[in-house]
Amino acid sequence: SNSNLRVFKSVIKKTFIKMNEETLLKVEKSIENLRDKSSRIYFMVQDTKGNPKAGVRMSYQMAQTLKEEGYNTFIMHEKNDYTGVSSWMGEKYMEITHSSIENQNLQISPEDFIIIPEVYGHVMEQVSKMTCAKIVLCQAYDHMLETLQAGTSWSQYGFLKCITTSETQKKYISEIMKNISFDIIKPLITEEFTPKTLPSKPIVSIHTRDQRDTMKIIKTFYLKYPQYRWITFRDMRSLDTKEFAEYLKDAFVSVWVDDISGFGTYPIESMASNTPVIGKVPNMKPEWLNDNNGIWTYELNNIHDILAEYIQNWLEDNVNIELYDNGIETSNEYKNQDSFKSSVIELFEGYFNSRREIFEVQLEKIKVEEEN
Repeated sequence: SNSNLRVFKSVIKKTFIKMNEETLLKVEKSIENLRDKSSRIYFMVQDTKGNPKAGVRMSYQMAQTLKEEGYNTFIMHEKNDYTGVSSWMGEKYMEITHSSIENQNLQISPEDFIIIPEVYGHVMEQVSKMTCAKIVLCQAYDHMLETLQAGTSWSQYGFLKCITTSETQKKYISEIMKNISFDIIKPLITEEFTPKTLPSKPIVSIHTRDQRDTMKIIKTFYLKYPQYRWITFRDMRSLDTKEFAEYLKDAFVSVWVDDISGFGTYPIESMASNTPVIGKVPNMKPEWLNDNNGIWTYELNNIHDILAEYIQNWLEDNVNIELYDNGIETSNEYKNQDSFKSSVIELFEGYFNSRREIFEVQLEKIKVEEEN
């Protein structure tokens, strides 16, 4: 009957108004959280079991920078028994709130942000239905497809933004991952890495991605150049930041081999310590690398010969002073803490403003619907 139809329409209208009011309150709360910086920012990190890793360090540096600026930052990890970074980064970084995925009780709202490293494709899939802002932090281009199914892009999981570390990586990644916007934050070389003030010791600091390369270089060098057996090699793995920096200052030369490096902080840390670098050019040549700031080769099997020649020049006090000066000049570009902090803060201010604008548009639509 007409009476029943009127009652039905009245109920529908009241229900719609109630739903709109609830949605409106939620949207207004999201806008408020974005405006006062209480939206949560989750940085997911790998558990390195206490071993230093440049990619993890950068996530913590970004999180700490935003925390100091008043943002609501979190470190997110997979397991409850997370080792942490206090042993190699310091206790202050563990004061950032940490949350475990294993607990399955993460509080994530639409106005929140999740920043996930490129290697966690399986986690991207798990959070794909979340309505929060999702961002990829890609520091290692070589790992970005490892945990993705063939033909799958980040955008299919709702990750439409990517932060990377250089124009070189950005260009490469953007040609593979479509429908993504990119931002660049250059890594920060920490204040521990300063020019040496004491004479160098006959120590070669060596850092390779594959430890077999370290042993190959050392053994080949000693066999081919037995006259230099008094030279000591120091493997730079598993050292905290303070030890790492001190050992680099001790060394008279630094050796670096990392074919799949996306950026390469170790050679820059060496340059900052005024320790010249002998290195193999990675598959993706870093934009900071040039003919004047190191001794570079494309052949791993040349490293021991280049090292022997360098030692002879060092003993004869015949190392070109420009090698030291150009190294310091290169490193200075990545040692400016104020510049790093400004870049991070400016980037996330932009993210928050853009996100808030989306909710403000949604709010206006709800109000128009209510009026109609």
